[in-house]
Amino acid sequence: MRKYKCLVCDYIYDPLIGDPDSGIGPGTAFGNLPDDWLCPLCGVGKDQFVPLDEAQEKEEEKETVDMFCYQCSQTLGGTGCTVRGVCGKNATVARLQDNLLFAIKGISAYLYHARELGYTDSEIDAFLEKGFYTTLTNVNFEATDLIKLALEAGEMNIKTMQLLKKAHIETYGEPVPTEVPTGTKKGHGIVVTGHSLKAIEELLKQTEGKGINVYTHSESMPAHGYPELHKYPHFAGQLGKAWFDQRTTFSKYPVAILASSNCVLLPKDEYKDRIFTSGVAQLPDVPHIDGYDFTPVIEKALSLPELPEEPGKTVLTTGFGASTILSLKDKIKELVEAGKIKRFFLVGGCDSPLPMARYYTEFVQKLPEDTVVLTLACGKYRFNDLELGDIEGIPRMIDLGQCNDAIVGIDIVAALSELFGLEINELPLTFVLSWMEQKAAAILWSLLYLNIKGMYIGPILPGWANEDILNYLVSNYDLRPISTPDKDIKEIMG
Repeated sequence: MRKYKCLVCDYIYDPLIGDPDSGIGPGTAFGNLPDDWLCPLCGVGKDQFVPLDEAQEKEEEKETVDMFCYQCSQTLGGTGCTVRGVCGKNATVARLQDNLLFAIKGISAYLYHARELGYTDSEIDAFLEKGFYTTLTNVNFEATDLIKLALEAGEMNIKTMQLLKKAHIETYGEPVPTEVPTGTKKGHGIVVTGHSLKAIEELLKQTEGKGINVYTHSESMPAHGYPELHKYPHFAGQLGKAWFDQRTTFSKYPVAILASSNCVLLPKDEYKDRIFTSGVAQLPDVPHIDGYDFTPVIEKALSLPELPEEPGKTVLTTGFGASTILSLKDKIKELVEAGKIKRFFLVGGCDSPLPMARYYTEFVQKLPEDTVVLTLACGKYRFNDLELGDIEGIPRMIDLGQCNDAIVGIDIVAALSELFGLEINELPLTFVLSWMEQKAAAILWSLLYLNIKGMYIGPILPGWANEDILNYLVSNYDLRPISTPDKDIKEIMG
């Protein structure tokens, strides 16, 4: 029986294995899959699959388009400029404009959640105006200036993350290390996915005493580390892992679902009648809640069967804020100077359904036992269930939160630099990043603004970076694509 490959995410359907999570047993030929079967990684239908050998041929036939711009009426043929703009801009300028837009989108996501809690910054607002305006037709043709603006976007992203962190801490308290159970507790349930702590707070208030347990999914997990949210006894735990597992997770548990921001997927029929959106998130034919009155979500949860008491096999830990890590700085310095901690790795970023993302699991598994892993964002779900132990009381796995908590990582790096009297690039520290979308672009430029060098990035290189841009990033920042865990670890550890 032939294997079939997804043209969107490279998932390979092997009939000898089937798709057990979707109820497809071993020995099921691709042609015998139900018509409504979806790719378990990216969720596209069977029409996006081709036989494996044909997929390989299509890959070889792909042509690289160095630019695609269709933003004005000058566009070549009315469809899009693909070699050079009719306006005169070249491919590198077009891609740098796209990159600036991606970074601005990432900044906007963090700024939105800060504004939810009443925190704003006029300097950041002014930069967003300038950045957007710069990308208009016939405004800026200078590549070096667009790189300067990208670095400025990195600086503004740091300011935005600082603003959001201030909003979170002043509203919900300083995060503290908190164990987060997986599995279910007896009672009705609501699972929340997304980045809005405000939505979680309001939902917890409105579900008090109603026999409903509230669970987090994916981006929402760091909420458990905030004292003013963790205090609710019905804030029950975590269901599922990274954002792209939601079709499996949400189908498995008969609960109401609230999606509060990005990373929500088009729902399967199994749960389409019990999912709601709020904030910026919206889905076709799915009820949207304006504001924070979650009565419809609560009513739906109460109409569904109670979940059983079914503890999960894993207990996760989150809530390592900067103050917690810095309270251990003397012990950390002692262990580093004694050679008991050889290196710190910040391994994190977006997770993606690409098969190559398995690299990050294997990388962390193979790290020497005298190393410490700092992690954040959905990339942590590749390995945050591993038992790495500790080094004389210092955990070898330290979860700093989600992508909007990247500022915690930056604060810790700055503190280590001061602690050891070394420049950032002299520290025994390596960044191993994964990227998926626009917020990761904003964070990457924040790290480049800080002049951090020798970072590894994957699972693929950013698509907006053509050869000119990659050459610039490599020559100025020693940015490195991931290769294999064994090779990269050997190169880093020496």
